[in-house]
Amino acid sequence: MQNQFLFFFSALGGFNALLLSLYFAVQARKKNTSNYFLSALLFVLSIRIIKSVFFYFNPQLGNIFIQIGLSACILIGPFLFLYLKSSVKEKKVNWSIHFFSYLTLITTLGIVYPYVENRQIWVWIVWAIYAQWLAYIIVAYKFIHPILLKIKGKESLKKIDIWLLSIYLGVTIIWIAYYTANYTSYIVGALSFSFILYLIALLLIFRNNNEPAFFQEKEKYKNKLIPLETQEHIDLKLSIIADRELFVNPNFTLEDAAKELKVTKHILSQYLNEKLGKSFSNLINEYRIEKAKELLRNEKSHTVESIGYDSGFNSKSTFFTTFKKVTGLTPTEYQKNHSK
Repeated sequence: MQNQFLFFFSALGGFNALLLSLYFAVQARKKNTSNYFLSALLFVLSIRIIKSVFFYFNPQLGNIFIQIGLSACILIGPFLFLYLKSSVKEKKVNWSIHFFSYLTLITTLGIVYPYVENRQIWVWIVWAIYAQWLAYIIVAYKFIHPILLKIKGKESLKKIDIWLLSIYLGVTIIWIAYYTANYTSYIVGALSFSFILYLIALLLIFRNNNEPAFFQEKEKYKNKLIPLETQEHIDLKLSIIADRELFVNPNFTLEDAAKELKVTKHILSQYLNEKLGKSFSNLINEYRIEKAKELLRNEKSHTVESIGYDSGFNSKSTFFTTFKKVTGLTPTEYQKNHSK
């Protein structure tokens, strides 16, 4: 009876992953292409999960099914990377290199060394696949790192931040489970069931609140034009933020800026995205970095950390990370290079 329950919940994890994969494939047609990568990621995960579950409870499972399940793993890492990259960056992602190269490789290996006749060779192939999966997890970390910095700096997270972090951690935990369970344990199926169930709950929560759906955020300004007179008004008034140094308030928000400029926050956000090619947080951080550079050059009696706070940053880590990203130097390095 216990094994039957384990089988049920483990298999349900793979089945739910298939359903979610279908959902995001449909969503992709309506929203943005990054959901195609998410759909593909969930699909290859479901294949691998279902193979593990059925193999554990039925060791006589057909060899071709085992080979397909193992082969699917070679695309989990690439699709995780592609999804995170396409969600974080607006640029088009060259997905064909990551997809066709590995698909061609694993297909060729499967033809030359079929699993049924070369099980010992497939032990090494599987090890190589899991090493490749781990490599993609490590490379994809750069897209998650800014979210972790927000958490460390006690900044509020957006819905998309929570979602991307959940996807990344879930796939990582599944990799750890497979790596430590010799690739066949039903425990991975149970973990996957919990992960997919969590994603479904998260999706329902985000879709049922009153805020714009996070899958639509990239297209929120589509078919909306800012009147010319409003653009000219913002052109003239935007400098108020810098001139009055409103940005040194660490709690200065888009809504605060919109009130100062006497426009709606949606109009201001759209203006910044379309006319300046940056978000409100990017603009404010640029102002803060310029202020910090001025203080680093002239205020020798202040600590670097205090200069960060005086410039409007609410944590040392956020200040150091943002400063290095914008200038290519740490605040300390900048101060040394520009000391008078």
